[in-house]
Amino acid sequence: MPSCDPARPDPVVRPRRLLTQNRQMREIGVHNWTLPAWAGRLPDGRSYNTCPSAGVCRQVCYALHGTYTWPAVRGKHHANLAFVLDDLPGWEHAMLAELAATKFHGGWIRIHDAGDFFSDAYTHAWLRIIRARPDVNFYCYTKEVDRFRRLVEPDPPPNLLWVYSYGGTQDHALNPAVDRVADVFPDSQAITDAGWDSQEASDLLAVLGPRLVGVPANRIPHFLRRLHGRRFSEWQAEVDTARRARRHGSVRSISSAPAAREPSAHDDAA
Repeated sequence: MPSCDPARPDPVVRPRRLLTQNRQMREIGVHNWTLPAWAGRLPDGRSYNTCPSAGVCRQVCYALHGTYTWPAVRGKHHANLAFVLDDLPGWEHAMLAELAATKFHGGWIRIHDAGDFFSDAYTHAWLRIIRARPDVNFYCYTKEVDRFRRLVEPDPPPNLLWVYSYGGTQDHALNPAVDRVADVFPDSQAITDAGWDSQEASDLLAVLGPRLVGVPANRIPHFLRRLHGRRFSEWQAEVDTARRARRHGSVRSISSAPAAREPSAHDDAA
């Protein structure tokens, strides 16, 4: 019988299901794992940042808009993150148990409908899960270029595919001549004009189609105004260039400051 001792904290309620499907993913047979996007606070007051390498993308993030902000949806995403932060081994065990269901065999899991691989420990947990479920296919978009270079690229699980997405603080580390990359464009025509291939018909084309992946921007008016006809990669490059200029200007202003005058005998006499 449960204790009624008021001094004991209430037991933590974990999500009953970890993997979900929105309408778009259901149409292509993909299930999602989702965290809250970018930065915020959990209900208990803890701050978080699930997208540490987010750049300009955070200014027009679809997961900070619309249904993602509904209390029930946001609460579910917070519960997912709290599970990971408070009990990573327990979350890993729960994910493995859920993925054992026959409905996932041969299917696809998109890791992070929102959020990203925010730590090495969390990334390692996912790699263990993926290797333990070789009959399930996994894919993701990520801006954590350095983390994937270190932890994933040297020995990737054969059932994991990924695409690096522009618009983050590590864009400079991407090589579109070698890496599979995704860029957000103002519209579908801009993707075609650039000679890239769109994933609009199916999100799986981001990892199964040609290597240069174009994503049409969400048709949210104030997001489009911020995008101002640019691709994410172009916008991020502008921000990075301006930041370097400010930093260079600060260094020059310090280095060109007049040197302190050496004391003289006249000073002593005074």
